[in-house]
Amino acid sequence: MASDGARKQFWKRSNSKVPGSIQHVYGAQHPPFDPLLHGTLLKPTPKVPTTPLKAKRVSTFQEFESNTSDAWDAGEDDELLAMAAESLNSAVVMETASRVLRNHSQQQGRPVLQEVVGPAQEPKPAAEPPPAPSGDLRLVKSVSESHTSCPAESASDAVPLQRSQSLPHSAAITLGGTPDPSAVGSSALSEREASRLDKFQQLLAGPNTDLEELRKLSWSGIPKLVRPITWKLLSGYLPANVDRRPATLQRKQEEYFAFIEHYYHSRNDEAHQDTYRQIHIDIPRMSPEALILQPKVTEIFERILFIWAIRHPASGYVQGINDLVTPFFVVFLCEHTEEEDVAAVDVSTMPAEVLRDIEADTYWCMSKLLDGIQDNYTFAQPGIQMKVRMLEELVSRIDEQVHRHLDQHEVRYLQFAFRWMNNLLMREVPLHCTIRLWDTYQLDFIPTW
Repeated sequence: MASDGARKQFWKRSNSKVPGSIQHVYGAQHPPFDPLLHGTLLKPTPKVPTTPLKAKRVSTFQEFESNTSDAWDAGEDDELLAMAAESLNSAVVMETASRVLRNHSQQQGRPVLQEVVGPAQEPKPAAEPPPAPSGDLRLVKSVSESHTSCPAESASDAVPLQRSQSLPHSAAITLGGTPDPSAVGSSALSEREASRLDKFQQLLAGPNTDLEELRKLSWSGIPKLVRPITWKLLSGYLPANVDRRPATLQRKQEEYFAFIEHYYHSRNDEAHQDTYRQIHIDIPRMSPEALILQPKVTEIFERILFIWAIRHPASGYVQGINDLVTPFFVVFLCEHTEEEDVAAVDVSTMPAEVLRDIEADTYWCMSKLLDGIQDNYTFAQPGIQMKVRMLEELVSRIDEQVHRHLDQHEVRYLQFAFRWMNNLLMREVPLHCTIRLWDTYQLDFIPTW
């Protein structure tokens, strides 16, 4: 029996390499596998619950975790970590919670828990405390006690919370009433962002930009003001030498519009009309709709996608590539507008030369991104299938319980993770979060121009 179990475990681990095993093909020309229609094609053998993992696998994930632990903040969260390490006084926590409830009641127009006592007014009796959710009597007790405390305690109401350094900046609330939104946490955040921006500007100001240092600095995010130039440098679109950049920009922009002149008129030819028709159908489905549905933006996206498809016949146009244009277009558009909400920008009011520059920049940077992941969009999309298998392996090591649950209910990772990989999470998270993620994506580029 032991040998049988060992054989099952062996074939389980080696399932993807078993000669003659049936593997359904997923791709642009192959619809996703429907288990209701094709349930007899793939009948997975019952899997034995995995045994505790080997030490080698654990150490591998620990190495991965240590390599990516600073992805969202490069060494600037030491202060917050030190704050979190401190133990909070329960009385302070409950007092702060009561203040938050009172402030929330004021904002919602509900009866205030306690009237503000003016210099010439007599104190008024406190109102009934709000009922605690889920019958938690501890919070009710804390709120009532905070309003029946001795008068000497009211003298300290205007004093900031003594343990506020143990709370995140956004939660540091003074006991004197409603906090000032512009003052709570904004100063520390602005100082941190100003410091990061200054580091980028110093690095970009030199005659030759150190791309390796720029990658290290970009790992935890790129400030908005320098994101366009940083993306162009990291993608290899612009050279590191400052003196060469104007000539390179002009050459690449002229090259792109030469492609349009030579190829774009063929979009209605029999050989290319299906590609152009699919692009034309997919663009209105993109977001943000208020921006994409503007006629000039739609025309720009159609040209970019059609020219890329013509110049890359190995994959051609595949649904999902259209979403990869948006982050580049939005970032380069923000370079020429002060509008915070990019969806509110009226592109028709922008100069034609500016739009031409944005279009060419978007095309070349998107092309560089796709050069590294083109196997995601070739026949059978092997790149996506490989990434999904990597995700499955990662989840099985990190959270074996979740992995077993999915396996027990016959949920295949390809069923829910395919779109994650195909669109690089463009359909899963808000656009501003996607752009932040792409700050880190740019680090995988290897300039070749």
